[in-house]
Amino acid sequence: MDECVKKIAEELVIAAKRAYTRGIQTGSGGNVSARVPGKDLMIVKASGGSFADCAPDKFVITDFDGNLVEGEGKPTREALLHGLLYRICPDVNAVVHTHSPYSIAWASTGKALPRTTWHAKLKICADIPTLNVPAAMVKPEYFSLVEEIYKETPDLPAFLLVDHGLVAVGKDAINAEHTAELIEETAQVAIFKAAVSKLNL
Repeated sequence: MDECVKKIAEELVIAAKRAYTRGIQTGSGGNVSARVPGKDLMIVKASGGSFADCAPDKFVITDFDGNLVEGEGKPTREALLHGLLYRICPDVNAVVHTHSPYSIAWASTGKALPRTTWHAKLKICADIPTLNVPAAMVKPEYFSLVEEIYKETPDLPAFLLVDHGLVAVGKDAINAEHTAELIEETAQVAIFKAAVSKLNL
């Protein structure tokens, strides 16, 4: 692992551990990745490891089709989705996918997540779409759904997956993780506001 890739892997570790500490990903679920500059390669979390236990040497390098290029371990099964995002979003350098509870709860409505706070309106360019992918991973047959939302909104920072969680992208791993936190907070507020509106206070 060269110094540039090692530095990016260290940023992925920071992002993963923060996501775990903030409670937007527990156990061994979720995945993170980052683009290798100048190459059609990405640094990806190996399958089975926890965000809490991430370390630079526990990542692997794959091509955008998820084929192992360097490192030990099996790449996350979501590597294909990460690769798709790097292909269609040239300004995206990192992807953070978490099984965040409020985001999953909101996604069950099938509706786009509205920007319910001023913070969300300032930081997010559009309401966050929800994709209904009837599987535990985004398989190639569902890639057109992802491509469609990015064709409509190229700067989209995230999307939700029904019964699955959220996928956030960014200029680097820290940025993508911060976006994941903001999306989860926004989903939480949206749910609370919906509940309060039914109380007729």
